[in-house]
Amino acid sequence: MARAAVAEPTPLVGPAASLTPGGAERHTRIALIGNPNSGKSSLFNQLTGLNQKVGNFPGVTVDRKTGSAQLTAQHRADILDLPGTYSLYPKSLDEKVITDLLYDRGASEYPDFVVVTVDASNLKRNLLLFTQLADLQLPMVLALNMMDTAEQHGIHVDVAELQQQLGVPIIPMNARKGVGVTALKIVMAQELGPPTQTFYEPSEELLPMIRQIRYYFNLHNDYLALHYAHQSERLRFLSADDRAYLAELKQQYHFDSIGLQAQETIDRYARISELLLDVVRVTRAEQNESYSNKIDRVLTHKVWGYLIFLAVLFLLFQAIFAWAQYPMDLLDQSVAWLSSQIKDAASGPLIDLLTDGILAGLGGVLMFIPQIALLFAFIAVLEESGYMARVTFMMDKIMRKFGLNGKSVVPLISGWACAVPAIMSTRTIENWKDRIITIFVTPLMSCSARIPVYTVLVALVVPDEKVLGIFNLQGVALMGLYLLGFVSAVLSAWVLKTMLRAKERSFFIMEFPVYRWPRWKNVGLTIIEKVKAFVFQAGKIIVAISVLLWVLASYGPGNALQQAEQHARTAATQQQLTAEQTENLVAAEKLESSYAGVFGRSIEPAVRPLGFDWKVSIALLTSFAAREVFVGTISTIYSVGQDADMSTVQEKLRAEKDDNGQPFFTPARAASLLVFYVFAMQCVSTLATTYRETKGWTWPVLQLVYMTGLAYVMSLLVYQLMK
Repeated sequence: MARAAVAEPTPLVGPAASLTPGGAERHTRIALIGNPNSGKSSLFNQLTGLNQKVGNFPGVTVDRKTGSAQLTAQHRADILDLPGTYSLYPKSLDEKVITDLLYDRGASEYPDFVVVTVDASNLKRNLLLFTQLADLQLPMVLALNMMDTAEQHGIHVDVAELQQQLGVPIIPMNARKGVGVTALKIVMAQELGPPTQTFYEPSEELLPMIRQIRYYFNLHNDYLALHYAHQSERLRFLSADDRAYLAELKQQYHFDSIGLQAQETIDRYARISELLLDVVRVTRAEQNESYSNKIDRVLTHKVWGYLIFLAVLFLLFQAIFAWAQYPMDLLDQSVAWLSSQIKDAASGPLIDLLTDGILAGLGGVLMFIPQIALLFAFIAVLEESGYMARVTFMMDKIMRKFGLNGKSVVPLISGWACAVPAIMSTRTIENWKDRIITIFVTPLMSCSARIPVYTVLVALVVPDEKVLGIFNLQGVALMGLYLLGFVSAVLSAWVLKTMLRAKERSFFIMEFPVYRWPRWKNVGLTIIEKVKAFVFQAGKIIVAISVLLWVLASYGPGNALQQAEQHARTAATQQQLTAEQTENLVAAEKLESSYAGVFGRSIEPAVRPLGFDWKVSIALLTSFAAREVFVGTISTIYSVGQDADMSTVQEKLRAEKDDNGQPFFTPARAASLLVFYVFAMQCVSTLATTYRETKGWTWPVLQLVYMTGLAYVMSLLVYQLMK
């Protein structure tokens, strides 16, 4: 069988230009672009490693992934990973940012050249995007990726001939394994020119209009001018006068955008098919069904597929408790040990701030790193292997029964990680009502920020026992909470769909990637990126609120704390309490008289029917900044006046007593609190994201009122029935 990889052809590049005059380091802006599932993300990870960050494109809420790569000793490249797309005619917000960037040479991030990734086993489909970019006359290099997959299918690519036909440098690659990355860096360090071939010429009837557009906007080629006409209403950088001018021209020349796009696509595919006849040779016809299709018969089966998916979820939630418990306990106890050592060595207000404020909050961040890492490790493995695409396909059948768009599956499943990017991912849903409904219900999916709340409370009231010798009861309870969130999301979507009376039909089209073993380097990068985001973004909020709460819990209005201490010592003398009992009573009375106590007492009547006291009410409010803040708040509130030996989060909660001296966190209270967090709005960031995506406050306010009301009612029912 012929091999799919060949000796690399001589690159079509100009003279080396790694150094600027004087030997200063050279910087280049490079954009990665390609079809979905073409290996673009793998290549980005190989080029940038840990030197990457996520932000937003200017003026829009679309994720922008950037990184840096050292091409040579004196040449550094800034890499921009653009959203995956099949064509330069955008259908979603993600795809629109590509045209906004590539069509505006005045943009701050306009690239010096682009790297186009294509799947070597499916060149005909992938080259459509390449030919469009080539006709824009952008300097580029073609990363011919997945050469191993092409070889497995018996596809031989004549790389030298393809390079000649396309007129750009081509690097054969296997980005997942890093094969060809070094060669690509060498080419990227050169001075690249535009492609030497063109693939589409506008018709003679369009040339007068195109020339006027070129002159008006000072454009460098005809095809770019044609796209200004096609996309005059979509390009953000055009002014109102520019759009009016283009609209007048299109009316004057009877410009039929849809018909011309369709004809252009047909013409391009005809040219690509002719080109590939001389470039691609299939040396082995596949007699049997492909390996991926055989697996899909089981994993996407109408019965076994769902059972297998439930088993995968069950394994995930079992792992979060069973595998993460030891490192969690180690981190929790380490923070507790450090706090006790500091208290033993010194005392005073600053020491209390450090131990009961900063370290208590920090402990509420660090102890959950193992669980966060495990969650994203599982998600990364499912995505890398290709299984996640099958999950969205299967869940589409369920979603449609409840009136949701098939594309709603991706945001809902993404909501298990974080609602903010999940809501942003609804931009791929073209139907407005389906998109609004998906945005509205996505926060009901339990995100990773709720894991700290769930695990602490579940561990308090659910025995750490095994059923049938292998199933951990705590893991079963955790999975139940996630399923409760999912069921509430789809039921809410069905109700909202009925109220909006949406009748539009939509279609769900998804390409299945072939099954592959996960690339562990990419999995590791995902884990590190997500843990860093948790520690440095949520962590900053948690620690800041913990310090603020310590101040509020340690000081009070006027001489309230002194009076509380006198009252407590008088009561202790009358009750003949021991010295340790006296100090604990003093601390409890002072906490209740502090600013935090006064504030908590003022809102306690509203949450008392749910089984909560004033301490929990404070935690509910502070966790609105970020759900995981709940644990840091509880840890800080219960640190004030607690025995120094009770310094872990679990010990503090178990030691809490109610007015009758009984354990406060009973199964009824814990269940009520868990249900409240399943349904309540996740955080301020989620509301802000909803506002940005819906362009107004109507839907964020409705979202907040609905979810808060639902959480209150369900929590009330659970507590009243269980107490």
